[in-house]
Amino acid sequence: MTTSATGAGPLVAILDDEEDIRELVAVALRSHGFRTVAFGRPQEFLSFMETHRPDLIILDLMLPGADGFEVCRSIKSRPDQARIPLIMLTARVEESDRVCGLELGADDYVPKPFSPRELAARVKAVLRRSLPLPEGPAATAGRLDIDLRRHEMRIGGMPLELTMTEFKILALLASRPGWVFSREAILDHLWGSSKAVIPRTVDVHIRNLRAKMGVASAWIRPVRGIGYRILHYEARRGAKPPGGTS
Repeated sequence: MTTSATGAGPLVAILDDEEDIRELVAVALRSHGFRTVAFGRPQEFLSFMETHRPDLIILDLMLPGADGFEVCRSIKSRPDQARIPLIMLTARVEESDRVCGLELGADDYVPKPFSPRELAARVKAVLRRSLPLPEGPAATAGRLDIDLRRHEMRIGGMPLELTMTEFKILALLASRPGWVFSREAILDHLWGSSKAVIPRTVDVHIRNLRAKMGVASAWIRPVRGIGYRILHYEARRGAKPPGGTS
C-alpha cells in the first residue's frame, strides 16, 4: 500500500497492479488537491475497505488473482460501500467491457493509455455528480436555514440578503459540511465551462459572502491552495474567525 492521505482534500483509493501507473495517478490527483491511497493487490484493497470509506475509487480491471469486475461487484453489493463513486481505469477497451462496468455501477470508464490531466478532470466531474444539492428546504446545523425553492437563507432566523452567486456558493458548501470544494469545482458549479473566469473570482465572492454573514462568517474556512469548506454542525458553535480568507 502506498499512501499520501494527509490534508483535507477528498480521499481517492487506487487499485492497479502496475506500480508506475499507481504513482502516475497518485501524483496527478495530489496536484489537484486530492489525498490518495494506492494498492497493487486486491486483497490489500478489500482489507482497507473493511475499515475505511474513500470518497472515490479508481479500479483497474486486469488484476493479479482477481477480476476487476468481481471487485467492483463486491463493492457495489455492500450497502455501506455501494454509493462510493468508482472509475474503471483499464487497457480493456472493448465495448462489452465498458458496458459491463457501467452496468455493475461504475461511474466512468477511462481507457489506457490516459491523460493524467483528463483523469483528474473526470474524478472531479464524478465527485460533483455524486453530490447533488438537496431539492427542498434544508435546515443545516449551526442555525443556517436554506430554502432552495425560494432562494432564501437565514442565520438564527434572520434573512441574509445575498446575490444569486453568493447564494449558490453557500448552498454548495452547506450541501456537504466539512467537504473541501476547490475553487475550480465552485467555478464549474456556478458557470460550467461557458465563462472565462479565473479561480480568484471565488475568493472575491467568498469575501463578500462572509462580510454579510457577520460572526457566522467563521463557519466558512479557507483551505490553503485548494478552496473552501463549511464547518460541521458540531464545530460551528463557538467557532472563531480564521486568520486569513484565502
